[in-house]
Parts: sequence; structure tokens; C-alpha cells
Amino acid sequence: MNTDERICSIALTLCAGIGHIGAKRLVDTVGSAAEVFRLRAELPERYPGIIHASVVAALDNPSAFLRAEKELEWAEKNRVECLTLADERYPSRLRECEDAPVALFFKGNTDLNRLRVVSMVGTRHATDYGKQFCADFLRDLSALCPDVLVVSGLAYGIDVHAHREALANGLSTVGVLAHGLDRIYPSVHRKTAVDMLAKGGLLTEFPTDTNPDRHNFVSRNRIVAGMSDAVIVVESAAKGGSLITAELAEGYHRDCFAVPGRTGDAYSVGCNQLIRDNKAALINDASDFVRAMSWEQAGENGKAIAVQRNLFPELTEEEQCVVSILSRDDLHINTLVVECNIPVNRMSAILFELEMKGVVKALVGGVYHLLG
Repeated sequence: MNTDERICSIALTLCAGIGHIGAKRLVDTVGSAAEVFRLRAELPERYPGIIHASVVAALDNPSAFLRAEKELEWAEKNRVECLTLADERYPSRLRECEDAPVALFFKGNTDLNRLRVVSMVGTRHATDYGKQFCADFLRDLSALCPDVLVVSGLAYGIDVHAHREALANGLSTVGVLAHGLDRIYPSVHRKTAVDMLAKGGLLTEFPTDTNPDRHNFVSRNRIVAGMSDAVIVVESAAKGGSLITAELAEGYHRDCFAVPGRTGDAYSVGCNQLIRDNKAALINDASDFVRAMSWEQAGENGKAIAVQRNLFPELTEEEQCVVSILSRDDLHINTLVVECNIPVNRMSAILFELEMKGVVKALVGGVYHLLG
């Protein structure tokens, strides 16, 4: 990816009046951020009814380019990756969301496109019950799925406990921040953040000199939800950011789970409501979660089903790719998107066709099974 595309992607996020969805649609429609700016005067004529004159005015922003150049210079100096939508290392699950950031800043050493990614969120006022769940869950998950990536927000409470327990059990963990990478908020979590750089990393859509304002936390929640296969709400009051993340996960067609608590406990009310309203599945431990996600290691439940492609001569090249990968194990649609490098909307259509042909079967939670 060339420097021009990175600068243009950053600049696009700095143009007032464009917004998350608008920026993503522009890049998807035109093909790249660089082309968006190069062709800005012609966009309404080239894409009538899709791109309006107001967008052209918003894109005429020289100061955004100056700021973008400084941001990229700072990133390179501080060994921070700038990931655009066209980068292979950009989180592919997040890329399929309509409001995905057109530019991300990442400092760390992990693969954001791991086959298994789970987000753990919860109240900032974590109780002993919630802390113990994080410890037990991640200890057991590390044995069941040692390659899983754990995502959270590095905030007080459940977030930081999820990060710390992931590190303690040898799991990679990524913190999604509500500010730039030139600071850590809260500052008392700096040591944990530094430890994460060696086993995971820090991710943000925000440039330097961005304050951790309240609305930024709501914005970053969409990244926490969008880059994962599933979201687990450990503890939550009746209202809070964790419930917003759960709602976002539902909108992105991600699996959502909640840890039940006693009916009288203030920080279990939100989780119990999610379960009651069928917005989240109840889990008691890591085994429940792994079973629901069909993340059992290949070989634990019998040998993987071997399928000869010539049994299905009518399969397209894309369908053959899906069949080949499913021959190893039952997999979630998001995993198939990553493995096949096929957009989620196209993957949904392919899986539907394979179901109609009697080749695959849809299981609970967006998991697919290859029929013998």
C-alpha cells in the first residue's frame, strides 16, 4: 500500500461532514481514498444520485492533508502501522461493516485476522464475581483455543481484567482505544498496555492529540464489536457502554453472549436483560462458549470429514474454496470470510447456494457444517 493512499485515508477521516458511513461508502464506491480526492470534482457526475455536491465541498480541505501527513510521519517514527481498507492486515471482519473506519492505527505484533476473535466487555465497576469469571473463563479458553485473540477496551473494570487475564494465560489481546496512540487512558493501565504490545497490541481510529471524550468511547465500541466473531458481556448495569456494544454486535450479525448473575445484583441487571430478551445467549464458562461457537479443536469430536470435490462437479471456484475449508471442521461464517478472502455479503450468498445444493448445513450461531 503506497503512502498516498494512507495519507488520503487519514485525510478523509478528518473532513468534517463526511462521517464514518460516508467515508466508507466513498472508498467502496470509487475504489480508493486516493481516487476519491483525485476525482472529487467529477464525483457527482460520475455517480449521480450517490455522491452529492456537498461531499465535493467537504473534500476540499487542504488542512486535512497537512494533518494527515503529520499523523503518518508520527506513526512511522513511533513504529505505528497505519492500516487502510485495502491493507491485508486490516481486520477483515471489521472491513465488512458499513461504518468501518477507513484508517486505523495499530501498534503491536499480533494478527488482527486470527481465525478466532472474541471481545469481552463489561462494567467499569467490576465485582469480585465478574473478575473471577474473567480469570476462570480465560484460563479455560487458553486450553481449549490457545490461538484465540481477546479484544477489549482497556477501560477500568472488566476490560482491563480481561486483558490482564489473557496475558496471564498466554493469550494475545488487543485494546481498542478511544483516543490516539500518543497517550494511554486511564494512565494507571499503562503497564498493562505496554505488556500488551509484546503479546497483542493497541488499536485506534483516532489521530494523536485526541482527548478520550465520552462520544469517542461509543464510537470505538463499534470496532470492538465489528472486528470479532463474538461479544461476551461479563457484567453490566441496566444501562452502559457494554449494552451498546452488544447492540452493535447484533447489528453486525455477531454472536452475543452474557454471563448471568443474581437478580438483585446491580451489575448483573444488564446481562440478565440481554438473556431475557433473547439478545444474548447464556454462558456459564468457556466450555459453553466454545461449544456454542463450534470452536472445538479438530479431532476432539471425531475426524474431519473428507470430501472429494469431484462429487460436486457443479461447484464454482468460490464454492469449492468454501467446501475445502469446511472439510477440516465446522466453521463460523466470519472465519470463512477470512480464510477465503470473500466479502461477508458474497459469502452469505455462497453458503445459501451450497445449502440449496445439499452440500452444507447451517448450525446455530452462524456456524456451517459440511455434509458427507
